[in-house]
Amino acid sequence: MSSLMKTGSGEMCQSYSSLLQYIGRHLYQRSLYAVGISADILLPPDDSLMISFDGYGDSDIVRTKAVFHRKFLHHDLTVEALSPGLFMEKCGRYWDVPSSLVVDLGSVASDSGLSYHLSMHQNAGFPSQLGSEPTHSAPFCLLPGLSAKAAFAFKKNFEIWRSNAKKLKMVQPYDIFLSTPHVSLSAIIGAVATSYFGDDLARSAAQDSLEKFKGFYMKSSRIRSTVFADLFTSISFSAQYGMFQKKYLDLTRFSACMDFHSGSKFLSGSMLLIDDLSNSRHPKTESVKATLPNARFSIQQQIAGPVSFRADTGVAIDLNKAGWDLLRVEEPTFALEYALHVLGSAKAIAWYSPKHREFMVELRFYET
Repeated sequence: MSSLMKTGSGEMCQSYSSLLQYIGRHLYQRSLYAVGISADILLPPDDSLMISFDGYGDSDIVRTKAVFHRKFLHHDLTVEALSPGLFMEKCGRYWDVPSSLVVDLGSVASDSGLSYHLSMHQNAGFPSQLGSEPTHSAPFCLLPGLSAKAAFAFKKNFEIWRSNAKKLKMVQPYDIFLSTPHVSLSAIIGAVATSYFGDDLARSAAQDSLEKFKGFYMKSSRIRSTVFADLFTSISFSAQYGMFQKKYLDLTRFSACMDFHSGSKFLSGSMLLIDDLSNSRHPKTESVKATLPNARFSIQQQIAGPVSFRADTGVAIDLNKAGWDLLRVEEPTFALEYALHVLGSAKAIAWYSPKHREFMVELRFYET
């Protein structure tokens, strides 16, 4: 019996020792550790300067970032310097740019009317793909050179219906921004122009984008520049029932947003589509795709008291399928929201993204 006890005790000690070694090996991995130092400096009367340094255990690179922000009466100026800068493509690839400088001037945001945005982006040094050997060429917007962008937009809000019903007396809504039933619509139409300067930047922009781009295009070899310009439109719809005051089911909210990122592609696709239909031809898939917007929908429902459920998703149309399979859900997220009504408009949100397998808890203040 004592022999068995000694054997069992020895195996347990050996197992415990192996577990400690396993944990120790993992804790020794440099990729688990990062260090960050940042400072926010207020410069009177309305200026601020933020400086940060970030280092990662699996890399000898120290990322430095400086952001200067100044508020004018009707404009905001931001100057941002990165060395090196880290950028991510739409497809998820990361790129390191040795040095990057961004100067941004924008009009103060307003609910309606005209707004504009001017920015300049200067890159120095050739970008490198982060974490692996380069498998794709770098995006032309990250190549060495100077780029300038100007965007103008006009926004108009349309109030279709707004409730005049009186709120419950002596009862504070769980969120003051979600306390008025309504049906509203807003539309934005604008134009954007981008110019690329420098041999590598202008040449790559012309080679990579000219075949896909349907907007205004101009290239000048004398000043080594390439210019693109296009229109864009966005339409948003919002409807709410309930004042978010009662204990149960007093808030049902639905919103939808449709974005047409390229007005020129929409117009050219529409013309080709009309031509095919008028000549009794089967519409081309490319023509139909060019007329379809990027759509995103959101629905929120109160469950009990300050707790509500919210689902957000994008919707795309797959023209290669038929029936209900035609619609494809893109990047859905599901969330539980807890309204902190003592603060007027604040919420704690726990959301989950099935596609990215991400879960996060956030605090948001004064979100409309």
